[in-house]
Amino acid sequence: MSQSSELVRLDALNRYLQEQGVDIGHVQRADKFSGGQSNPTFKIATDKGQYVLRRQPPGKLLKSAHAVDREFRVIAALQDTDVPVPQAIHLCTDTDVLGAMFYIMEFKDGRIFWQSALPEITDVVVRTQMYDEMNRVLASLHNVDVEAAGLEDYGRPGNYFERQLQRWTKQYRAAETEHIEDIEVLMDWLTVNLPEDDGQVSLVHGDFRLDNMMFAPDEPRVIAVLDWELSTLGHPFADLAYQCMQLRLPHDLGHAPGLGGLDRQALGIPSEEEYIAKYCERRGIEPIDNWPFYLAFSFFRLAAIVQGVVKRAKMGNASNAKAAALESMMRPLAAHAAALIKD
Repeated sequence: MSQSSELVRLDALNRYLQEQGVDIGHVQRADKFSGGQSNPTFKIATDKGQYVLRRQPPGKLLKSAHAVDREFRVIAALQDTDVPVPQAIHLCTDTDVLGAMFYIMEFKDGRIFWQSALPEITDVVVRTQMYDEMNRVLASLHNVDVEAAGLEDYGRPGNYFERQLQRWTKQYRAAETEHIEDIEVLMDWLTVNLPEDDGQVSLVHGDFRLDNMMFAPDEPRVIAVLDWELSTLGHPFADLAYQCMQLRLPHDLGHAPGLGGLDRQALGIPSEEEYIAKYCERRGIEPIDNWPFYLAFSFFRLAAIVQGVVKRAKMGNASNAKAAALESMMRPLAAHAAALIKD
């Protein structure tokens, strides 16, 4: 039996959809998308068209992990905003149907790019437009009126970065496999340089990067922002710094190539300063203070995430067989962050 057959039982799904009056037609097949989604995602074909089903993975889950109901909620809340998302169709919280919660959304036919330098794009002008479009979408996300969208209780109150620093420090310590002095210096620096809470709260994506955006088939326009698993209410600069951090990573870093060492101007990709200035202009805000903190925090958060994968790989239960290779990223990440705070 295929994984699709095990995780999406067509007879049970069709019976449930008919009982609930979900008018998408009779589901004829379900094909799992390739990639490393922590929530298995399928393209389902019916006699009326194509849709996407996203479900929790099988097995015992951590209490707050794989919350597809939160994903569905935020996608549904953004339907009438300037943030492009698929149409939210139906959420099923009855785990007896498929063995886990799942939701169904519109299938979008577009392009996803995996490398920051966009080598598939041969036109420099188009590359510039694509980065400007990502900037527009990010500003639109952070300009969403969370109360009007019904998301005022989508996250916890208080200093976002203080909570996040505590969370990722704890997770890093739990997953630590070796002593890395640069990480120790970074954690101390972040603790000392934690900025006061400035009161900014917005909807944040949590993983805002190029490959979580789908572009139209024939133009540099984002038609869907994907993978809202880490979304919450938080500080908008977390998303901005996370994206800029990724673009700073070396272009030859195997698992997460960035733009470091490449000629951005020749590629038609804006500088970090230009990208941030355009973001601030679109949001109508002043230039950003404490930028090195937000950037350094993003490096630490990524290091903690990677360390967690490395730890699971060493214990023999990582989902990706190549996860152990991520260990080679740890020291370069730490070195980049340490260099940043020494500037």
